[in-house]
Amino acid sequence: MKIGIIGATGNVGQVVTREAMNRGHEVTALVRDGEKAKNLLGNDVTIVEKDAMTLTHDDLAGYDVVVDAFASTKPYLHLDLAARLVSFFREDDSTRLAFVVGASILHNETGETLLADTLKKYAGQPWLDGMIQQDHEYDFIKWVEDVDWTVITPSTEFADGPKTSYKLGNDEVITSADGKEEVSFANFAAALLDEIETPKHIRQQFAVVNA
Repeated sequence: MKIGIIGATGNVGQVVTREAMNRGHEVTALVRDGEKAKNLLGNDVTIVEKDAMTLTHDDLAGYDVVVDAFASTKPYLHLDLAARLVSFFREDDSTRLAFVVGASILHNETGETLLADTLKKYAGQPWLDGMIQQDHEYDFIKWVEDVDWTVITPSTEFADGPKTSYKLGNDEVITSADGKEEVSFANFAAALLDEIETPKHIRQQFAVVNA
């Protein structure tokens, strides 16, 4: 498959890129800094150097899947980019969009989202802006009915670690067999590539935790 990865030099994007390449897919890193991508990812990946917010439909139309692993110091750009990508593929099922959205959208045991719970404790803190904007991004995506999309969400503890095994959930906080809310980048990447290869969550969100 032809897979384009926006944000391929980020913590998540790097691992997703390598997992896709290891599986034999034709992978393109869509990045702002081509030299950084080459240093991090090597010479075997195709690199397109372009700011995510200037990507056009023609830039992305040839991919079977576009993964949005975008990260920015300007949190509102998460929503802006999602809207841009959706606009490119309205009523066009030739390209699937896979959005990586943070754990703040998950619900805890009381039924509240983690964002709502956190806002009660830390309202007004500037570091909440990223969580708030990703929540808005997900709210927007859920309304989209004429694009082939999937949202994949890591568990609350998201960190570097080996590829072992994982389990899936929906929009609630899930735990591993030992009760931890943790998923490694490698297991997350494996879950994302499994979904790309065998789609099971068309226009749905799902979460990933270590098994």
